[in-house]
Amino acid sequence: MNILLTGANGMLGKDLIEVLKDKYCLKLTDKNELDITDYIKCEDYIINEKPELIINCAAYTLVDKCEEEKELAYKVNAIGPRNLAIIGNEHNIPILHISTDYVFDGLKGENYLENDIKSPLSIYGETKSLGEDYIVALTNRFYIVRTSWLFGENGNNFIKTMLQLAKSKDRLTVVNDQFGTPTYTKDLAKAIAKLIEKNCYGIYHITNSGYTNWCDYARYIFSLTGCKVTVDPISTEEFNRPAPRPKFSVLENRLWQLEGFPVLRSYKEAVKEYIEVNYKSEDLING
Repeated sequence: MNILLTGANGMLGKDLIEVLKDKYCLKLTDKNELDITDYIKCEDYIINEKPELIINCAAYTLVDKCEEEKELAYKVNAIGPRNLAIIGNEHNIPILHISTDYVFDGLKGENYLENDIKSPLSIYGETKSLGEDYIVALTNRFYIVRTSWLFGENGNNFIKTMLQLAKSKDRLTVVNDQFGTPTYTKDLAKAIAKLIEKNCYGIYHITNSGYTNWCDYARYIFSLTGCKVTVDPISTEEFNRPAPRPKFSVLENRLWQLEGFPVLRSYKEAVKEYIEVNYKSEDLING
């Protein structure tokens, strides 16, 4: 099967390449090879390459910058998926689209199910939600995969940020009232590989198991690495970022489990492996 992978240079995209390359013929693009916001270029590319599946990892994910660059966020996160959905539908090509927990407002008070009503708080969440809506409305065969708090080897993430800060600081303040599930892009990529083997289209929540808040997450990272950093809790209001975040956006992986797929391992196990593979304790401690 020929697969068109957009956003191939991103954190998830690179792990998808490693997981899929031995079994599928991959057509790899980033924004320089394929601007998904340009309908004509998308159509020409897809007609020429004839993919049998489109996996869309392209997104504008800088949550706070989206508040400033609303038009760009709208183009990449909503118009891009719309273009791929229309063209895919016209040429009978299914699409797998990566989405986010930020389509929810975090006020439910318990884990979100796939069919829960969306109510995004930020421009990022709004544009990602609209991208989902276009796909649902404009094509018949789709997988929408919502995930959260991604970390991996091939991009910036919370773990890297914390360990970088630990080199110059022995005390940090981290938000303690936003809850979600850290998800390893390697585990997500493997899950997506399983999903595309079945024509079980629909909206899926796929994350590692368990959940935490950013403050406890930071403390766990430092406990694994031996960094002597004190982490003080701070509220979302005190932290005062431009884009509002959901307070509790844990995703229940219900449909994934109903389809008989195995539950992903705990986020703690995944974080531990990521740190063991990518960091040496003595380097962290010595800065």
